[in-house]
Amino acid sequence: MAEASTHSQTIDLPGGALELRWASVTHTGRRREINQDAMLTSFPLFIVADGMGGHIGGEIASASTIDRLSAVATSGDVTPRSIEKALSRAVKDIAGHPETTDDGTGTTVTGVYLDATTEPAHWVTLNIGDSRVYLARDGSIVQITTDHSVVQELIAAGRLSPEEAENHPYGNVITRAVGPSNGVTPDYVRLDVIDGDRFVICSDGLTKELTDYGILHFLTENADPAEAVDAMLEAALENGGRDNVTIVVLDAALPSSAVPSSPDAD
Repeated sequence: MAEASTHSQTIDLPGGALELRWASVTHTGRRREINQDAMLTSFPLFIVADGMGGHIGGEIASASTIDRLSAVATSGDVTPRSIEKALSRAVKDIAGHPETTDDGTGTTVTGVYLDATTEPAHWVTLNIGDSRVYLARDGSIVQITTDHSVVQELIAAGRLSPEEAENHPYGNVITRAVGPSNGVTPDYVRLDVIDGDRFVICSDGLTKELTDYGILHFLTENADPAEAVDAMLEAALENGGRDNVTIVVLDAALPSSAVPSSPDAD
């Protein structure tokens, strides 16, 4: 199993320099034949896509989505409008591919990007489906995105407890995806840029095998992003590796002069 490597980049912001470090890893898992996950780590956009549908349909859907979003990252014009245009193009790519159908073919898409057009700059998370973005801050971890899934809807309606949801038969059924028969408008959440924040972007192949506290444990034990993703992947595989596993860890550091006065998320 190849080990991940940590990448870094320094971004000049009006209040000072923002130092980013990140690492990513993807694995087929122990029970799947094909890895239908795909990922993008191209500043300012960090994305995980978990494909579904047919033998290779999911792989095509996730790869098409990442290809379109990669062009957005390269352009530097990363906004909800440009993201949604790219996702609309991905839907057409998926629908037009000869080896996909509209019967269950699609992909989740979740991630985070830096919006430096505002002062101070903000992080923006985006999500369609049940892949997740977590934020570790001040010794705790919070799931920022909300799953688009049957189970999450049952939890929100008070008909299912989180404990009951873990083994629910509809645990893999999502209610929104990027695909021929689905809309392409993500949910967005804006967050302050705070020194020491750590994001985890992952497919459900990780969250099926590790609890939120398990993810926090490996972040706490591994300051280097590459070591953190490798440790989480190893644990997910040891716990069963029932699905493809994709993990991105993104760390942000600011000099004290650039830390915004309010640490609260929007």
